[in-house]
Amino acid sequence: MNEKLIHLFLKRGVLISPNIVKDLDIEKSDNFFKILDSEILSKEKSPYLLSSEKFNEILKKSIISDNEMHSEPLKNKGNIIILKEYQENTDKKTVKDFTAHYKNRYEKLKGLLQGKRNLQNVISINRALNKKQREEVSVIGLISDKHITKNKNILLKLEDPTGSISVLINQNKEDLFEEAYNLTLDEVIGITGSMGNKIVFSNELILPGYPIHNEIKKSNEEVYMAVLSDIHVGSTMFLEEEFKKFINWTKGNEGNEEQKKIVKKLKYIFIVGDLVDGIGIYPGQEDELNILDIKDQYSKFTELIKEIRPDINIIICPGNHDAVRIAEPQPKISKELTKSLWDLPNVTMLTNPATVNIHSNEKEEGFDILLYHGYSLDYYINNIDKVRNGGGYDKPEVAMKYLLSKRHLAPSHGSSLFIPGKEDHLVIEKIPDFFLMGHVHKSGIDQAGKTTLICGSCWQSITPFQEKVGHKPETSKVQLVNLQTRKIKVMNFGK
Repeated sequence: MNEKLIHLFLKRGVLISPNIVKDLDIEKSDNFFKILDSEILSKEKSPYLLSSEKFNEILKKSIISDNEMHSEPLKNKGNIIILKEYQENTDKKTVKDFTAHYKNRYEKLKGLLQGKRNLQNVISINRALNKKQREEVSVIGLISDKHITKNKNILLKLEDPTGSISVLINQNKEDLFEEAYNLTLDEVIGITGSMGNKIVFSNELILPGYPIHNEIKKSNEEVYMAVLSDIHVGSTMFLEEEFKKFINWTKGNEGNEEQKKIVKKLKYIFIVGDLVDGIGIYPGQEDELNILDIKDQYSKFTELIKEIRPDINIIICPGNHDAVRIAEPQPKISKELTKSLWDLPNVTMLTNPATVNIHSNEKEEGFDILLYHGYSLDYYINNIDKVRNGGGYDKPEVAMKYLLSKRHLAPSHGSSLFIPGKEDHLVIEKIPDFFLMGHVHKSGIDQAGKTTLICGSCWQSITPFQEKVGHKPETSKVQLVNLQTRKIKVMNFGK
């Protein structure tokens, strides 16, 4: 049995002592290797030496995961498997919850960083502070402060559970300085450099990042998925005629002959938040509504959605205009408000964020899809030069790639309201095949390693606020993905 287990490690490029393997039962090893794949194989390094401490940590997680899975199986509805979603906890929140939240973030991202090249000999900040001057060190920490010094260098303050340390990035190291300039507070990074007097003079900065050479997964058959967001039913600016045109297309009543052939192979529609315009979202909103009751808004949305072919799976997460709290993670939209929507057999309701797997079968493992509405996008578009100068609101995919590199959906405290707890649910632990967002009312597409980034457009014409700030929405567009080729066609249902 040990030989079989060792083979499973070796084919993953993981080196391990045979003495450690005796503690792992091959019959119950599935969860162990799933966690190993997400925590170890996401690091761009092979072979990876698995320590006994890390082995025991993963083994403990796999036992907990196995118990949870047997007590509450993953939901599988219409070939939609929910891999990760938020479980609501109504306990009263205390300062300890904030501490646990950031400690959990640190531990998760530290796990992603530790296997990186040049972070093999990482030490705690407390140990680094006791190193001699000019001695080389590697540390991992959360950025608690960042500013430009009077000499125009960047000074970071990094924290880990053992202490804090200053890190200086010299302006003469242009590439490193530019990378550091676009760091954001509260993200977790790795630093290598030489010690000064209680300070690290950095020569390399390492982000959790994502593998750039992974093979892009493709389906064995020609199957399509479509991405939408920001429908805003209930708004006087909701483009109902255009949305109905899309609905008719899904039934084969719109488009040319080629499009009618393609739509027969459409199996999945993702709607990434803001199904309705909501009530009381901003001052004076009632003047811009033609449906003044939230239940009626959802009833109208359901009336439209139920016209979609019943064999098409519809996967939905909430957004900041939906009838859920604005703080993230957001729970599923209330069944009490949307019973008729929940009752549709082809609809799967999710939290925000959530990760699902689609189109798995005996021959293929399917595609992992990360959905996040994108409330944090405004912060990074407005505050990070790399994102703002890379296109800002007109190119939301730049911000999406930025967040994926941080492996967090809203790393900076204040970039999005959040609910603290024992786990930070906004960490991107496993790299998905697709990363879907919305919120900014602009269509965006890009590729980051094996991950396809898609930001949905919207179905609401320009609002007075958008007009005031010069933001021009991109309306009535649908990204249609061929899962066999991974090619994307943008369909325009506008006038």
